Amino acid sequence: MFDINNELELVREEMLALYKDFHQHPELGFNEIRTSAIIADYLKDLGLEVKTGFAKTGVTGFLKGNGSGKTILLRADIDALPVHEETGLPYASRTDGLMHACGHDAHTAMLLVTAKILANYKGHLNGNVLFVFEPNEEIAGARQMIDDGALDGHTIDACFALHLWTPLQTGQIGLAADGVMAGMEEFHITLKGKAGHTGAPHLSKDPILAAADLVQALQAIQTRQISPLSRTVIMVGRIQAGTVCNAIPETAELDGTIRFLYQNDPDGQERPLERFKNIVEKVCAVHDMEYELSFVHSNKTVYNDAGLVSRIRPVAEAIAGKVNVVEERSLAGEDFSEFGEVAPIAFIFVGAGNEEKGTHWPHHHSKFSVDTDAMDTGVKLHLSNVLTMLA
Repeated sequence: MFDINNELELVREEMLALYKDFHQHPELGFNEIRTSAIIADYLKDLGLEVKTGFAKTGVTGFLKGNGSGKTILLRADIDALPVHEETGLPYASRTDGLMHACGHDAHTAMLLVTAKILANYKGHLNGNVLFVFEPNEEIAGARQMIDDGALDGHTIDACFALHLWTPLQTGQIGLAADGVMAGMEEFHITLKGKAGHTGAPHLSKDPILAAADLVQALQAIQTRQISPLSRTVIMVGRIQAGTVCNAIPETAELDGTIRFLYQNDPDGQERPLERFKNIVEKVCAVHDMEYELSFVHSNKTVYNDAGLVSRIRPVAEAIAGKVNVVEERSLAGEDFSEFGEVAPIAFIFVGAGNEEKGTHWPHHHSKFSVDTDAMDTGVKLHLSNVLTMLA
């Protein structure tokens, strides 16, 4: 239908200009007002059916092709992070304390020029494409977009998302079936002891000692109770107790996360939440104290459909070479999992790490940036996936 490399050559400078502009003007989740307006205007100029206001700042653009084929969903995330940029880039953030430290600016630019190329050939597409620009991915904007009706009126057959990924080298593509990004539950615990003087500890019930035991005991879940192949990680990220050195406090608070790669059921076969509650109860019983425990659901596991991955693997290998298509998984969270409730999904990592160019920093780091050469790979993947699915 068209030569992808030729079409990419025509839009590359435009893509880079969009990326740099978004990078200079980062906006936090649900506040991506400027970004959302640029996206909507761009899609309208392409002649797409554009809808706005999903999850406050979400945008969709519907490209109707020729014929009654499938409808493919392509998603990009658009939010930035509350991180002060230290990249030294000439197009660094102009907003102090905010930056695109996860690549969402590049994702947005890649998807916009993908829409432009496909819009030029819509008469040759045997099917349709729904472009979804999601706000607040960092805190689960996808669920709200869906609940607000972003997909209403569409029968989605497959969903794709790309993530530029500095842990992989530029030129590599990470593609795997099953769990590729973690489901996550936050936990919050308050241990209720009895305050007293450190000179008479026997007259108190020390919640700090109980907290120390609890941190140790919880590690048994991931190392002794659940198969290591299940990739479960339980981490305590905050402990708060006491205000002075010579007093035993009344309470201690512990917060953290439980992450896992099995499919969308934290209390399924491995039962991490059940095991977690049991250990908290038993440790508190040993220390003769009460407790409060709550869980806050964050993300479901991003669980790639095996059939969909099998179908697009030749696409990835044609772009990067078979040796450069690797299995990649991460215990970071990602709310693209919500689209998996609607249709089969494939979440693909696009290598963007290059130490010589300074793009080797981890995601969410103040020096994070992407190798812009990787954006070419992203657009090629978007286009090839659509053409493959609508063939």
